Amino acid sequence: MLTPEELTVLESSLLPALERHHLRLLAHGLRTLQGIAGRRDGSPPDAEAIRAWAMQQPPVADDPPFAEAFCAQLGSAARQIEAIARAAGRPPLALELKDLVAWARAQADARLSCPGAAGSPPPG
Repeated sequence: MLTPEELTVLESSLLPALERHHLRLLAHGLRTLQGIAGRRDGSPPDAEAIRAWAMQQPPVADDPPFAEAFCAQLGSAARQIEAIARAAGRPPLALELKDLVAWARAQADARLSCPGAAGSPPPG
């Protein structure tokens, strides 16, 4: 779970709304994966551990189609967090909110500096 202070950091990142939303999802995913693993270092839990944890959560376990979708989304978050961690040179579960914010800012800066970035007028 993200603390109120962490949510304030996310909201004050000056990123566009859609990117802040993506960042919130990644941050919640990171915290959930850390909770499932019971640690804040190393690799994310595997799909089987994620599924076992999800099936112990009554709101999730009571809705099998949602449980499958939720587990798939956590798996997707884990893969993205692993990629961010590789670029940062850190273990995935050791990432902190500041790492995710730095990654999101770098992504936004790259899009803005690219001549064909969204928001640029079309050629011709």
